[in-house]
Amino acid sequence: MSDQHSHQSFETRAIHAGNTADPLTGAVVPPIYQVSTYKQDGVGGLRGGYEYSRSANPTRTALEENLAALEGGHRGLAFASGLAAEDCLLRTLLSPGDHVVIPNDAYGGTFRLFAKVVQRWGVDFSVADTSDLASVRAALTDRTKLIWVETPSNPLLGITDIEAVAGVAAEAGVKLVVDNTFASPYLQQPLALGADVVVHSLTKYMGGHSDVVGGALVTADVALGEELAYHQNAMGAVAGPFDSWIVLRGIKTLAVRMDRHSENATKVADMLTRHPKVTQVLYPGLAEHPGHEIAAKQMRSFGGMISFRVEGGEEAAVQVCNRAKLFTLGESLGGVESLIEHPGRMTHASAAGSALEVPADLVRLSVGIENVDDLLADLREALG
Repeated sequence: MSDQHSHQSFETRAIHAGNTADPLTGAVVPPIYQVSTYKQDGVGGLRGGYEYSRSANPTRTALEENLAALEGGHRGLAFASGLAAEDCLLRTLLSPGDHVVIPNDAYGGTFRLFAKVVQRWGVDFSVADTSDLASVRAALTDRTKLIWVETPSNPLLGITDIEAVAGVAAEAGVKLVVDNTFASPYLQQPLALGADVVVHSLTKYMGGHSDVVGGALVTADVALGEELAYHQNAMGAVAGPFDSWIVLRGIKTLAVRMDRHSENATKVADMLTRHPKVTQVLYPGLAEHPGHEIAAKQMRSFGGMISFRVEGGEEAAVQVCNRAKLFTLGESLGGVESLIEHPGRMTHASAAGSALEVPADLVRLSVGIENVDDLLADLREALG
């Protein structure tokens, strides 16, 4: 993060970091540089270091500077999707024969990447309950290079003590990667708690409007940032200029949106805990959540994601999803509109039959920023 923004509050950085006025026109919003190549002033005479938009693009640069500032990191890198960011990270840091510890409730796409792609070129992984330090330590081997954490996790809303796991990683001489998608940097900043790399799906809360797909990596270490940037260019799955501009636009309202997401989700979770057809509510803002105290320590508030289990098993859960009207049935999360889904048949179908399989009676909510009374009425009707 540049010294210019290091003293500023989060809300100010979200609006101003990377968003310098256009030097040609004075436009207060960075232009969309929809361009593939750049005129050189003689061979090798690059203007601002730009030669080809896979390597660098001014609109993407603005986003990457913003991402680094928000996470308190040295280097931010923007990708075509969250999984593209994860793929670049894994191929940068791992070699055949290496080993990774992953959570027992990781996002289904992350599990698929490890189980169906990365493992095929000789990288092994073990599953651990990352909320339990003994479980993490037991999963380590002499070949382990990374510990991978999601907190809150998708879709079980598990909470991991980032600082404590960072201590385990440091003892073992391995790197700690934290997927910060559910929290966003407004609610949680893993680098400040000892993580080496932060991963984001920019598609979710960062973009915030269900209109863009993107991913990001942020690191505090200068050398690691340069190594990741080299592989980003070499592999090429970069964020395009228009997508970068859309995410930048979304980030400007991240703080106010996350406040509303969290406020609404707290009220929804409270209603669900009292509903007779709900058997369990998974939300870290609830005092009875096993990770509540840790979440309160490392997060600003508890976010907009809730999962719950219903009486009647899988078919009852599916029917709740089908009956909802204001909650749109769909995958993804983090948009201003509320979404509902059945993880077992949708986002986490790839984990079926594995240690990461989710309960069949589970429903996941992405609570939007609509009027909360309307959301509550819709859920009551869907539950019957």
